[in-house]
Parts: sequence; C-alpha cells; structure tokens
Amino acid sequence: MKKHRKYFLLLILSVLSCVHKPGNQVLRYGEEPDDVEIPIYSFAVHPLHNPSKLIHDYQPLIDYLNAKEVGAKFTIEASRNYALFEEKYKSGKPDFLLSNPWQTLQAMNFGYTVIAMAGEPNDFKGIFIVRKDGGIRIPQDLKGKAVSYPAPTALAACIMPQYFLYRAGLNVSTDIENKYVGSQESSIMNVYMKLTVAGATWPPPWRAFRKDHPNEASELKVIWETEPLINNSVMVHNRIPSNIIGHVQKLLTELDATEEGRLILAGMETARFLPASDTDYNVVHDYIGQFEKEVRKIEIR
Repeated sequence: MKKHRKYFLLLILSVLSCVHKPGNQVLRYGEEPDDVEIPIYSFAVHPLHNPSKLIHDYQPLIDYLNAKEVGAKFTIEASRNYALFEEKYKSGKPDFLLSNPWQTLQAMNFGYTVIAMAGEPNDFKGIFIVRKDGGIRIPQDLKGKAVSYPAPTALAACIMPQYFLYRAGLNVSTDIENKYVGSQESSIMNVYMKLTVAGATWPPPWRAFRKDHPNEASELKVIWETEPLINNSVMVHNRIPSNIIGHVQKLLTELDATEEGRLILAGMETARFLPASDTDYNVVHDYIGQFEKEVRKIEIR
C-alpha cells in the first residue's frame, strides 16, 4: 500500500510540474478583456505594376496607416491582372480600393463609394511608347501593326489611347492589332522586345520603368499623349464604419504635408491624395459614353 501511495504522489508531482512550468504561463497586464479584436481591412490596388513591385511601392502607405491610432489595421492586396482585380470588387470582398476611373464607375454598383482621388488630374493621361529605332512617326504608321495595352478596361492606358487613334483617323478594330498583355510594364516591355511597335501606358508606370530599367528605357521614347481626364480613386465599401473611413480619408489627404508622407507618395509616383466624391467621376461616365458610341464597347467580364 505504501508503495502505491508513493507512486501516486510522484505522479501528482509530475503533473503539477508540467502545469506550472514558467514557460507555459501567459502573463496578462491591465484590464484588457480577452475578446477585444482589432478589425483588419484589405486595401486592393489595381494593377499599376506587377504584384511584387506594387506591394513594394504601396506597402509603406499601409505601414503608415497601421502606425496610426485609427482603431483598425490594414493589409495590401495586389492582383496579377485587371480581370482579377475587377472580379474582386464585383464580389465586394476588398474593404478599400484604389481603382482607375472606369473601374470606379463599375465599383459604385457593388457597394463602393469614392473618398479621395490619387494624384493630380493632369497626370491621368495616356501615353504611347515606341522604340527610338522603330520608324514610327505619325499614327498612320501603326496601320497593319501591333499595339500593346495592359487591358481593354485600362482607361488611361487603353481606352484613352484608342480614342486618340480613332480621332487621328484610325479604325482601332481593323487597322491595327490590339494586344492586351496584362500589366503596364508588359505593355512597355512588348515594345522594347519588338513584339509590338507601340505600347500604351500612362505617366506613373513610365516614370517607374525609367527609374527601374534605365538601360531598356534609353531605347524607348514617348511619341504621343492624350488629353488628361481625372485620376484614380480611393474607394471604400459601405460596410466599413464611418469613423474608420474618416480617419483614413484624413490621413491620405494630409500625406503630402510631412516629409515622411512625401517620401511615401514619391515611392508610389503619386503627387498627393485629394478629397473627392462619386459625383467628381461623372465626367468619366460622359467620356465612356462617347467612346462606346464612336469606338467600341468596353468589355465587362
């Protein structure tokens, strides 16, 4: 019997030693309740760049927002191409969007509202990139040749350039071969690699390309540019609390007031964020209406 009691006592001591090991203890400080959770909101950015570069350029903005006391945390979400990004806002899953003006009109139909404009309006224009040795001088030189674009729904980098060519006397459906290559960098690189004779993009990706690929950029040039319209929007889904929206809008529109903020903006090739609302994008609705009437229908996948 004594032998059994001895073994039982040893078993109890062994169990207690495991339960009370210091490394297994959870230390708690203050009065914070166990069930408090900070909401995490996704910030989806349309394919300005390939996903790795986009995250590199925009992560500092997300870090900046996360460092502020806004009652929430944020994550960045990149998309491989325009179609995938457009599927995301059609599902209503991203909490915040940075979308081009055409996508802005579409996203309004899926519960999103404009809270800011990203960049100066005059910076939102289409530009045509050609090789310096490519022999392209006037729009008519494109007849029978291939032109690259990121996507058929890219406003500054496709719709506006195609309207430019239409007004220059080309039938963009029959006079040229339109190649939709997925991203801004791809549109430029198609020209460099001589897969197309011209590539459409817009100023921020071209500035980034020249910075990141100076040797390749030295063989290219901008030959034409379109008139400006209105810049990309920052949008928020209507399920997000108004106090969070107000904090984010204030932080974005005041970003250019500090040296830290200006460095973040420079990394995104964006001059500043400006206050904006849905009605500011009515001009895009009118522009798209004319484009579809005269040139082609814009695909809605």
